[in-house]
Amino acid sequence: MNLLLDLGNSRLKWAMRDGALQDGRALSYGEDFPAVLDHAFAALAKPARVVVASVAGTERNDALAGWLKAHWGLAPEFIVPRSRQCGVTSSYDEPARLGADRWAALIAAWARTASAACVVDAGTAVTVDVLDATGVFRGGVILPGLSLQRAALLRGTREISAAGEGGGSCLALNTADAVSGGMHYGLAGAIDRILDEQAAVLGVAPRVLLTGGDSEPLLPLLRHRVEHIPQLVLEGVGCIAEESA
Repeated sequence: MNLLLDLGNSRLKWAMRDGALQDGRALSYGEDFPAVLDHAFAALAKPARVVVASVAGTERNDALAGWLKAHWGLAPEFIVPRSRQCGVTSSYDEPARLGADRWAALIAAWARTASAACVVDAGTAVTVDVLDATGVFRGGVILPGLSLQRAALLRGTREISAAGEGGGSCLALNTADAVSGGMHYGLAGAIDRILDEQAAVLGVAPRVLLTGGDSEPLLPLLRHRVEHIPQLVLEGVGCIAEESA
């Protein structure tokens, strides 16, 4: 059985895979990353391999490697995006510089659809990436996510000191809901516009796959029909692990 990891900007996500993906879990990093690893994995049986998509930076990657060596005598297998893998071809200027999570999500999307598709990953940052009908990654965009927008607004203003958590309304009657509505509707509107543009470039309406920790509050606000797949990145990590077995 393999342990699949998605180390994002703010959370650790993981799942076991033995033929099929088991139920995934997630934890925020906090200040003590080794303690998070203890909490997440101390009770697990030793896996055969640990395959990782990470955008968490060198410090957390090194901490993970140290934990795995100390507890299981294993080394993590970090995914490095390639020019071609699992049926997906990258058009990125420097394929290895594409985020490993974006690459894994694109591979999972192709495995699911084998057709033109857009992947929307709503996390700390929001990415919207497009595959054409032949499995070629045509490019994408990166936007600040809800938490980054909230932090920037509160940091850059004097009279705004709170932001609601929900989608709010376009006609809010208090500051917290106005901030929340602006963030949620603004981000949903940007995603819809980007999806429109990508469909125009492709010449066909792609399937839209939505994932990420902030995906649920955006679901009711998007005009496009989307498929909500919370573990999409981990699915892609599993595909890569299987191909490299």
